[in-house]
Amino acid sequence: MPRVSSLLAVLTSAEMREFLPEPLISQLRALAPEFRLVDSSKLDQAALTRELASANPDILLGCWGTPPLLDALPPRLRYVCYLTGSVKRLITRAHLERGLQVTNWGGSIARTVAEAALFHVLGCLRNAPHWAITMHQPGVTAWKNGLTDARSLFCRSVGIHGFGPVARELVRLLKPWSCPITALAPDLTAELANAYGVERAASLEALFAGNEIIVELAPLIPATTGIVTERLLRLIRPGGVFVNVGRGAVVDEAALLRVAREGKISIGLDVFTTEPLPGSNGFRSLPRVGLTPHIAGPTIDRYPDAGAFALKNLHAYIEDRPLEAVITPEIYDQSS
Repeated sequence: MPRVSSLLAVLTSAEMREFLPEPLISQLRALAPEFRLVDSSKLDQAALTRELASANPDILLGCWGTPPLLDALPPRLRYVCYLTGSVKRLITRAHLERGLQVTNWGGSIARTVAEAALFHVLGCLRNAPHWAITMHQPGVTAWKNGLTDARSLFCRSVGIHGFGPVARELVRLLKPWSCPITALAPDLTAELANAYGVERAASLEALFAGNEIIVELAPLIPATTGIVTERLLRLIRPGGVFVNVGRGAVVDEAALLRVAREGKISIGLDVFTTEPLPGSNGFRSLPRVGLTPHIAGPTIDRYPDAGAFALKNLHAYIEDRPLEAVITPEIYDQSS
């Protein structure tokens, strides 16, 4: 008997189209003798439970639109392959403790998020937020003035808070600029730091005080919620840069707004405590703050990277080979 006889994919039509364009969808359909695709936009949790009971699949392929799983799962379901990032809205820790194997997109989209971090860093250094506002005002002849303090990234010191896949890709992207890089993360060992050519910061205070550019990439867990305080933000030297493409609530946002209003540092934000960002939010009117609406990654053209990564894991599971980006109970606890 084959290791896998049934695969249930629970995706919206848009998710299927964006993550699994041809030939990926055809490859997915060929993986199991019994393949079923269900439109998750038409399902609530109860309807998904009925679908699972009817199909009793070996594998469930899910995405953002897949409803959460109930505590009790169909008897054959052993593997959930999640196309995107955080699995916390789909499964519980108890599912993992009882042996359910779960993977997500792992580092497949890390390079696009790192690219967005680099975009914000460069935008801050070149004072792009100011010019994006000023030069687009009708009737205003905006040109060089006292705010023309464009700076280069070359040889500037960079501090990275967090050292997961995105941070590691950012280190690679920064190589052409010859930036000395310091990082801080609980799992950043001396061996890992040496492998990536970064220094380990002694503390968050040392990270923020010792670098011209800070990139926030720590996961959002209870221990990191609000960990970037006003005291830390004020350690960034005047003319410095603070960029957050990780999780908004890692930062005390009210404190960040107070610092931003003083205009002594430039700030680039892709994530916020409240999303979508309210129209009245104070960051919107500040010329030294660059804003993007949580679009760091994946970009729409790179969704298939996650689809291809999922297919790689599905093949590995079917062939009884090790999976990548496995969510263990410990990783579950440390993930956003």
